[in-house]
Amino acid sequence: MKKNLKFAAIAALLAFSFACSEDPEPIVTPEPEDELVALSGNLSTQTLTADKQYLLQGQVFVRSGQTVTIQPGTVIYGEKRSKGTLIVDRGGKLIARGTKENPIIMTSAQAEGERDRSDWGGLVIAGRARTNQVDPAVEGIDPVLIFGGTDDNDSSGEYEYLRVEYAGIELTPNNETNSITMAGVGNGTFMEHLMVSFGGDDGFEWFGGNVDARYLISHSTWDDDLDVDYGYSGNVQWALVVRNPFYADQSQSNAFECDNGPNDNDVQPYTTGTFSNVTVYGPRDRVGRSISGNNFHAIDLRRRTAVSIFNSVFTGFPTGVRFNTQSVTDQYNAGTGVLANNIIINPNANYAAGGGAAVADVQSIWEAKNTTVSLPAADGPWEDFYRTYGLRPENFFARYTVSTYPNNPNFTLLANGTLATGAKFDDPKFSEAGRSTYFDKNVPYIGAFGSTDWTDGWAEFAPLNKVYKQQ
Repeated sequence: MKKNLKFAAIAALLAFSFACSEDPEPIVTPEPEDELVALSGNLSTQTLTADKQYLLQGQVFVRSGQTVTIQPGTVIYGEKRSKGTLIVDRGGKLIARGTKENPIIMTSAQAEGERDRSDWGGLVIAGRARTNQVDPAVEGIDPVLIFGGTDDNDSSGEYEYLRVEYAGIELTPNNETNSITMAGVGNGTFMEHLMVSFGGDDGFEWFGGNVDARYLISHSTWDDDLDVDYGYSGNVQWALVVRNPFYADQSQSNAFECDNGPNDNDVQPYTTGTFSNVTVYGPRDRVGRSISGNNFHAIDLRRRTAVSIFNSVFTGFPTGVRFNTQSVTDQYNAGTGVLANNIIINPNANYAAGGGAAVADVQSIWEAKNTTVSLPAADGPWEDFYRTYGLRPENFFARYTVSTYPNNPNFTLLANGTLATGAKFDDPKFSEAGRSTYFDKNVPYIGAFGSTDWTDGWAEFAPLNKVYKQQ
């Protein structure tokens, strides 16, 4: 359903006349009206055009058989009062392909300077690909949104050069949306150059499915940045995480949080999503930096997960890697999941374990194919230490506030940094069906960047005061 909302400027005119009654009344010219197009309920097939701006009111659905296309440069606001949320149902499609010059923006409807996490519900995408749960539902959506199926080639649309800001909200008690939720999304869906920022829960969360993605940014999110559940088996290459040191959830916030299911039951398909070339600027840039105590792990592997991570660099979390059950240890000992050619630059503890797992096993599995190094002491040359790897210490959020972090940082590696070489793609994981042709195996660098900053020109790292309203 679509209707027009008109917000007219209201001028109060006090006229005082001491002239005779024959004097003409003054003529008042009204100011031009700003127009938002409200979106609510079930949307029919249509195109949202860049010459208009849109307001999501309540839970807005793209149902099966419908296709909504969003033109490059279009701005869509989520209404806070009604918890505006955009939901693509199974069989529905959203074609949201912005460009580098004209990205699509989904953001808070609050005024500039007043935007905050959890202002609206975010983007929820449901598909028909496999999960390891029976008729799972996306939490908080009403009516109930079931996702998953048997079609791994399913398409939920196309998503490119898209930013989602200030999203992720509690729709019902203890049921939150994320900035972008992918629920049973199949690999017929196209995803590249997606940014989430200042979200109120997780940045990107995959519940099963096998959709692939490239060039992801999770910036200053509240809970986990890359959250993987329910048998997700897709591929991600090139992802950036920048953590706000004081944004963290009581549930414990991590760069990676990976589960096989909601419990430790042996259900298949296993969560085997494969990530390569990830850079994490964690919450703590130096030893002793004050951060929220709810920031926990760079990589938290839980409940029989078997995620694989390669060619990535992690910094700034209090703990490097945790296994939270013995079943996780078993998955990595069996080679179902692989951790290889990664580097953790750590200011505090390296490893942790729980639920019957042993710290010694975590250390053994990690150090067999990866590297962990410690930062110098707080009064040591810690900035130069990062620079030897090619990382830029000025990109950590810890030295800024929400209003002072740069809007367009430079994430390219510094010259002569050791991360510029050393990437490897010879692990058998990269030869598996569904992976062998997806990854660019000619990339020489570890982490998300070499000499090119792929965030430049379309990403926005300081959206608080950004003016999106049409002038």
